[in-house]
Amino acid sequence: MATDPLQKQKPKRKHLAPAHLVAFDQVVKRYGDHVVLDHLDLTVERGRHVTLIGPSGSGKTTILRLLMTLEQVNEGTILVDGVPLTHMTTANGRVRPADEKHRREIRKKIGMVFQQFNLFPNMSVLRNITEAPVSVLGMDRDEAEERARELLDLVGLRDKADAHPTRLSGGQQQRVAIARALAMRPEILLLDEVTSALDPELVAGVLDVLRDIARSTDITLLCVTHEMSFARDISERVMMFDSGRVIESGPPEQIFGAPEQERTREFLSAVL
Repeated sequence: MATDPLQKQKPKRKHLAPAHLVAFDQVVKRYGDHVVLDHLDLTVERGRHVTLIGPSGSGKTTILRLLMTLEQVNEGTILVDGVPLTHMTTANGRVRPADEKHRREIRKKIGMVFQQFNLFPNMSVLRNITEAPVSVLGMDRDEAEERARELLDLVGLRDKADAHPTRLSGGQQQRVAIARALAMRPEILLLDEVTSALDPELVAGVLDVLRDIARSTDITLLCVTHEMSFARDISERVMMFDSGRVIESGPPEQIFGAPEQERTREFLSAVL
């Protein structure tokens, strides 16, 4: 039996590592006059599973895109593992906006699974998973391939290592994307509506894989989803977003069972 790749996935704990792996401090994101995030304060504790819910356009996915530096903040600060993502201190002690080298180094701690699979169609499944560990992390190719096969076991696709993405179903492609993200050994995994592009009959298989990851590892999860049963199952904290702000936050039994805010009750009544 293959070794459990999730045991290798667990991030090494630092003796004095910050309790919050992610911290947003008064973050503002706007597009012209449209404010997407309105002085957002948000923290994600190390090893926790946090899910963001709320109506479309409330700012949930923007949070993930900011962490991946696909977008830049207009105001405020983002910290990842205690290190600013948004700015850097130069050798002479000056603080200035982070350059690409600084952002790239911090992004090594972050993995993301997108709505769309974004696999390389000209590469095999195995090559899709090993390319970044070899080219970005400098991992030996044999080691990268061994780990990739273990991760394919995890997502139930060991027999698809030599296939190309175009020969796979949407659910299989998304499971490859999950394996690819885990291959980088991230400390936090971002999940952005990972089942929204799938046919309904394929959703359950992908969610089962993610449930296994949530239960079997202490990797930090930050998830955006409209799958409320999934959010209830995997979350330790659920945050309700509306108009760029967190309007309610708590354990899933509170948010889904006895929400305090009328807006939360309205949203849940519409989606449950």
